[in-house]
Amino acid sequence: MLKMLPFSQSGPFGIRNGSAGCIKVNGQLENPATSVAEQAPACPDSSGEEIWSRNQEKMSERPEADGRTSRASSITSTGSCTSAGDSPEKGKKGIKGMFTTAFKKMIKTRTPSIKQIMDLLEKHKLSDAALLLIALEKSVSSKSEEGLNTRQQDIESISEILKNKVFSILKDSVLLARTNPELLQQAVEVLKEQEKEDQNWLSENSPDQNVQFRPRKWKELWMATVKESVETRMKDTSHTPRTENLSSVGQNLLHMGKTMKEDLTVVAKCIRQLYPPEFNVFGTYAELYHHHFASEAKKAAESQLEDKDVYLLLSWVHNIYPKDMRKDPVLAEELEKVKLGSLLPSSLSKELERKYLKSEEATIKNSLNKCLEKEIERWKEDKEPEKLNGHFQSELLAIFVIQSIYNGQKRAKEVSAALGEELSHRLSRELAALLRSYKDAFEDFKEKGKKQGHYRPILIANINNCGNFRDYVEKNMAENDDNKDRILSTLGDIETSGCDVLLQQLFVQLKPIYKKFTENKWDCSNKIMDEIIKTTSKHISELQALKNPFYNATIEKIHVRLVRDYIVRLLKRKVGLKSAAQQQNLAQSISKNAAELEAFCTKNGSQATWLNSALPKLAEIIRLQDIGAIKIEVATLATAYPDIRRRHLEAFLYIKANLSRGELKSILSYLEDSTVSTPPSNLLFSSINLS
Repeated sequence: MLKMLPFSQSGPFGIRNGSAGCIKVNGQLENPATSVAEQAPACPDSSGEEIWSRNQEKMSERPEADGRTSRASSITSTGSCTSAGDSPEKGKKGIKGMFTTAFKKMIKTRTPSIKQIMDLLEKHKLSDAALLLIALEKSVSSKSEEGLNTRQQDIESISEILKNKVFSILKDSVLLARTNPELLQQAVEVLKEQEKEDQNWLSENSPDQNVQFRPRKWKELWMATVKESVETRMKDTSHTPRTENLSSVGQNLLHMGKTMKEDLTVVAKCIRQLYPPEFNVFGTYAELYHHHFASEAKKAAESQLEDKDVYLLLSWVHNIYPKDMRKDPVLAEELEKVKLGSLLPSSLSKELERKYLKSEEATIKNSLNKCLEKEIERWKEDKEPEKLNGHFQSELLAIFVIQSIYNGQKRAKEVSAALGEELSHRLSRELAALLRSYKDAFEDFKEKGKKQGHYRPILIANINNCGNFRDYVEKNMAENDDNKDRILSTLGDIETSGCDVLLQQLFVQLKPIYKKFTENKWDCSNKIMDEIIKTTSKHISELQALKNPFYNATIEKIHVRLVRDYIVRLLKRKVGLKSAAQQQNLAQSISKNAAELEAFCTKNGSQATWLNSALPKLAEIIRLQDIGAIKIEVATLATAYPDIRRRHLEAFLYIKANLSRGELKSILSYLEDSTVSTPPSNLLFSSINLS
């Protein structure tokens, strides 16, 4: 329609002087296929209207020519958006405001032409073109019905051109806010003017008014344009670099998150302030970005995702989106006002979590079982385990298992604390099951691997291995986790079982040596004790490959066994001494042997100091001859070792053959069988069976 406009309608004065040669006789444009702006003739004489038009151009250009700063946002050297010059409100008070006021006054006194508006549009002076168009709209009310219809068609055509230009700019707001903020502000100013005119028209006219170009509802069109812009940018992955090892789902999530964060930052810094508050610019953009992101996330969640994509999507839902993006320093305050919600509905998120937990648990369980199988195969190879700081180690199993569990827990916790806690509980259950299998395999090796050349070093390495598991469990598993006690109990069984095998050979060798005490009626006891210490030393040398606390615990077991077996020989009722001198000699031998045992065991790391008084107290009972003093010493012995019973004391007092029946009964009655509980670590007499 615009291309067929009669030139006589291009201005308020009809055909201008000196322009007749520029048009045909019928008054039509020379080339109806081209635009009004393109067909504007170059006439030799300047009419008053042309001079007026040039003045408008000079006025609109003068602020820039005078070196005044623009009201639009500009870009700093760092690329961020800053407000350059005066705000739109303050601009009215400056030179530019004076020109704008003068411009509006001229519009009121002279009706603008289509050509003038087109010229301004060609020069991208959108604000000025919009003002002229609004003035032209208002002028149609004085025209005849036929002229009114024609002029309305002209206005609609030129308005369509203006609208296309403005919304083409507004659609690229995010880009133009950085590259051409002045142009963007012009488009926003036109939008604001159009919205203002709509409001004015609605307040002054009835709905059946025959001027059909109001209201134009540009604000609604702006909403649709922003939505289209958001969807276009969120779908266009070309400007997001491809990340290696990311699936298409992961790449799309990365692109949408990156685009949303960067674009909203531009909106917050550069675009929001161009609009009046009623446009709710930031909230509008944020809701549209969120809606698109959430819609795509929902589609992904409902599809057949790979395990790694399930985890990645959950990370976006629970961690990256709410924490990294929405807690961003620039965006946090504004996003808090919008209340966007989660990327996924709760039910769908829970379903993904269940799928992830099931898959992760199965994957880690399978990995742990394979590692245990490899460990068992290494035992069968009969190779001496490696030594680290003098200790045999078989740490590959513990290192791999602990690392696998830790990594799984860490990944889950990075999604959410609740997910991490649930997976931790599941993996502690799997660890308990794995260690039971480990224990069964260890017991099997103990029986079937005795003929292997490195049987004992492999046992030591596995005992040391338990320490790694124990440290991890004690430090990282919650006290209320039912699996913790089960795991520690299983580890204790492996440690005890392994140590018993290591000490079994020593105790077998010591048994005939201890028999020599009674066979020789306690003669040459010092020589026998030397033999005991020498034999034990050989075994302790091998045990030094154990790590602490296993080494110290094993030495304590040896210490207990050496003292206990010595007491067993004293209770055998093989020797009865009637004279006080004989009893004193035996007491001295026992005291000397006790001192040697204590020194030897302490030197090798035993911390079982509670054993040190047992033999000296027994020696003192043998030495004493006064019944009252003997009773006191018996009471002291019973206090130190509450697991001693009447039968033990009666067998021991057989050595004091000079006691009468009455004296013996009196002493025994002083020690009644007691039910007092004794800490398990301090049991000495209870393990002695009298035959």
